[in-house]
Amino acid sequence: MVQAVHFAASLLACYVTAQVLLRTGWLGRSWTWHSPRVAIVCWQALGLAFGLSAIGLPMALGLGPYGTGTGAALWMLATDLFGGRLPAGMTVVHLGLVGIGFGVAATLLGTLARSLLGALRVQRRHRDLLTLVARNDPAVPGALVLDHPSAAAYCLPGVRPRVVVSAGTLSLLDRSQLAAVLSHERAHADERHDLVLLPFTALCRALPWVRWVRTAHDEVALLVEMRADDKARRLHADESLAAALLRFATAPSRVTPAGALGIADSHLDARVSRLRVTGRPPRLRVASALGVAALLVSIPVTLFVS
Repeated sequence: MVQAVHFAASLLACYVTAQVLLRTGWLGRSWTWHSPRVAIVCWQALGLAFGLSAIGLPMALGLGPYGTGTGAALWMLATDLFGGRLPAGMTVVHLGLVGIGFGVAATLLGTLARSLLGALRVQRRHRDLLTLVARNDPAVPGALVLDHPSAAAYCLPGVRPRVVVSAGTLSLLDRSQLAAVLSHERAHADERHDLVLLPFTALCRALPWVRWVRTAHDEVALLVEMRADDKARRLHADESLAAALLRFATAPSRVTPAGALGIADSHLDARVSRLRVTGRPPRLRVASALGVAALLVSIPVTLFVS
């Protein structure tokens, strides 16, 4: 029962931390937008802790008659079931709770696998389409050009990522702005931001009624754009990227296909304002956030291995 209380406390801590990350000034956008990589790590730790705690809570309740840690009790239950015996006090309800825990794990892992396979299918279809309609252009080495009037610049992730721009983008941006945009998209490919977003996409599908999960997905999607902005800004010290984002904001139409990461997907005004502000977040806040993230993950992991 004690372990169940700890898992429940871990779930509550995950919820509270998510609200703090999303809403408050101390651990909110005042530092996360200045340090998106650290904020992404915190969100990943939060998602992992939430998933492990959701699995562990019903399991710990069901394994209560063993009076030991969750990990050891699971091993003992497997041994007892194989031997055809159960401890005193172990009822069908307890076994059902353990089954619920395994069901939660299967749902989360299954949704993650389906999200991954779905993304791979969409990316493969789009990659096949690019071989038919896209072309190389010496003005944008290393990228493919689509003859389309809308503004489009995106990264199609994968083992062999592709950076794609439209003819509309080539006419919209000058040379320095285009170079900054290409650096932004290559940053997505280098850091595999599609895989960063994948667990949160899967959580949204597994828990579509949980509002803060959807909000967390949107926040992480914005953070990966800001992280790519930072890498591009380091390569282009002037305001080329900010100017390019402003051009995209005023473009008549913008396009980003499914399964791709586009530069103009979200919050263009906020990203432009952020690019024009220099400075670092207080180190104490960043270190505190990382410490909280490590603690959140360590609690359910410790409970499972005990």
